[in-house]
Amino acid sequence: MGLPTKSELEAAAQVVYRAMPPTPQYSWPLLNEALGTETWIKHENHTPTGAFKVRGGLVYLDALARRSPHIRGVVSATRGNHGQSVGFAARRHGLQATIVVPHGNSKEKNAAMRALGVELVEHGTEFQESREHAARLAEEQRLHRIPSFHHDLVSGVASYWMELLTAQPDLDTVFVPIGQGSGICAAIAARNALGRATRIVGVVSAHALAYKLSFEQRRKLESPVSTVIADGMACRVPDDESLDIIMKYADNVVAVSDDEVAAAMRLYYTATHNVAEGAGAAALAAAMQMKDRLAGRRIGLPLCGGNVDHDQFARVLQGDAWNR
Repeated sequence: MGLPTKSELEAAAQVVYRAMPPTPQYSWPLLNEALGTETWIKHENHTPTGAFKVRGGLVYLDALARRSPHIRGVVSATRGNHGQSVGFAARRHGLQATIVVPHGNSKEKNAAMRALGVELVEHGTEFQESREHAARLAEEQRLHRIPSFHHDLVSGVASYWMELLTAQPDLDTVFVPIGQGSGICAAIAARNALGRATRIVGVVSAHALAYKLSFEQRRKLESPVSTVIADGMACRVPDDESLDIIMKYADNVVAVSDDEVAAAMRLYYTATHNVAEGAGAAALAAAMQMKDRLAGRRIGLPLCGGNVDHDQFARVLQGDAWNR
C-alpha cells in the first residue's frame, strides 16, 4: 500500500468533518515543566468516541458505501476503539456492524460498542484469535470484513496529524503508539504530504514487542503479549503493510512498560485533568523515558484515547504496580 497523497488526505478530512470538528492541541504548563521542554498534546480523547480511530472508520465506511452500496453488514475485530469507530460510522450509513473481541475485553469499551448498535461477539483470548474469527464470520455470513489496517483508515486518521502539523509546523519529534499501525502510518503520511522535517518515533508496549523487534531486525516477527494496561497496543503479529511503511519511514521505535504507562496516565490527570487509557498515554510515557534527550526540542504527543475502565483507572491513580 502506498501512502495517501495530500489530495486524498484533504478529501478524507472533509468526510471526517461532516461528523465531528477538529480536536484541539494544547501546550500544558505542568506537562512542559515535567518534561523540561515545549510539548503539544493532540486531544484525540475529545472525539465522539473518545479515541482517534473514529476518523478512520468514517472515511472507510464512506468509501465502502460508495463502492458497494448493496452491502448490508460489516464485521471486524478489536480491543475496543476500532470497534467503536466501526459502530459509529456504520450507524451513519444504516449498516449492521458485528464486532469480535477477546474474552476479558474492557467491559466499558464493550458497553460503548453495544450502545452504538454493534452486535458484540466474544471469541479467543487475545486479538489475533478474534481477528481470525472475524474472518470466518465474514465468510459464513457474507459480511464485509473491515481490516485493522487499510488505506482508507490511514487517510481518515491522518486528518488529526494534518491538524497538528499545520497548527505546529516546527515540531522536532512526535511519538506515536503502535497497535496495528494506522496511527503511525497516518503520521508519516501527513508529515510527508506537508513536507515537514518532524521525526516520527513509534511506541510499543514492552509487553508486546512485535513491531519493535520487527523494525530493528528488518523482518516480520511475532512476539507474545502480556500487557495488562495498554490493550490498544496488544499486538502479537504485525500487519504486513503497516510494517513496510514503518520500516521505510519511521525514525525509531521504543518500548514502554506498563508501570511507565500508568505513570503517564497519572501525569496526564494531575497536569491536565484529562483521562487517558493505557495506549492513549503511551506517547507521553515514551517522552518521560527519553526526557534527558528532549531538552530544548518541541515535541508532539497524541493523547489518542481516553476509554479506560473505572476500576483500572482507580488502580492507576492509587499508584499500584503493573509490571509482572
